[in-house]
Amino acid sequence: MVGVRPATHVPESDFETVGSTPRKKTISSPYLHRLQRRHFLLFDVLPIAGTAAALAFLTVHPIGVTELALLFSMWVVTGLGVTVGYHRLFTHRTFKAAPSVVAVLAVLGSMAGQGGVVSWVALHRRHHECSDREGDPHSPNLAGGGLKGRLRGLAHSHFLWMRRHEYPNVVHYAPDLIRNRALVRVARLYYYWVALGLALPALVGGLVYQSWAGAVSGLFWGGLVRMFVLEHIIWAINSFLHMFGTHPYESRENSRNGGIFALLTFGESWHNNHHAFPDSSSFGLSWYRLDPGYWLIKILALGGLAWDVKRPSEERMKASRISRNGKPAPSTTA
Repeated sequence: MVGVRPATHVPESDFETVGSTPRKKTISSPYLHRLQRRHFLLFDVLPIAGTAAALAFLTVHPIGVTELALLFSMWVVTGLGVTVGYHRLFTHRTFKAAPSVVAVLAVLGSMAGQGGVVSWVALHRRHHECSDREGDPHSPNLAGGGLKGRLRGLAHSHFLWMRRHEYPNVVHYAPDLIRNRALVRVARLYYYWVALGLALPALVGGLVYQSWAGAVSGLFWGGLVRMFVLEHIIWAINSFLHMFGTHPYESRENSRNGGIFALLTFGESWHNNHHAFPDSSSFGLSWYRLDPGYWLIKILALGGLAWDVKRPSEERMKASRISRNGKPAPSTTA
């Protein structure tokens, strides 16, 4: 599989020297690969089957306002849990938040079924370290040239990489998280949070319709279909937005912006902006670029629940912007 090296081959760059002892940045073992395959089947393949079953179930229980409301609301809260919690807070530390906000964002992000918070953060930090180079767990640009190589790369980065991959050493990539006991306690309950994200819409559907068919319909649309929709939106950031779109800012990888998808992705589709300024809580960078994730952070800040909200200065953005001739725009600062 593209981007996955056998366990017997670990480049020298994948070691970190701690004192006199080298420490591996990634871990590869049959046990971890079994866990990865199990997670892939449960939370990546099962939502596909669940979506097909939901469509078939329409012949028994037609979709109504309840199902649409469950699909939308669960998609929004879990999507914000990923982009604001997993990504902007826990991975990049673009703002600080009250303990209650930290816990809620960790739970909502976990309910998305994208992996436990510590593992997700370690993987994403590894992605930024090796982006579009050897070691990147989900680059679409390492499968060779031509149409065949591009299609193989897209399939790998969008979906197939999750079947089996080297596991980033959380001691190296997420030491700040594993020192946070409250967050670790939330992370250990990951499978329970995913189950809660499926049980809640089933309960609502059953109560509204007063029937088992309503509960099953709620499970499908607020649970499995919601998970399917959100997953493919997130995975499209990894795949398509490292191959297609605009590239306004200088960055060392092939990240792209896809502004037309900004609302659908909660602002994540300003992907080149993010790679150019990973410490920024705003991915849109300007008020007119839609970024719902940043809107939530600003609301939390207004309520005193978030602070130290980071954004790059105008001078820094101007210095990194690529001019029409394809080169960084000249800086006006000394």
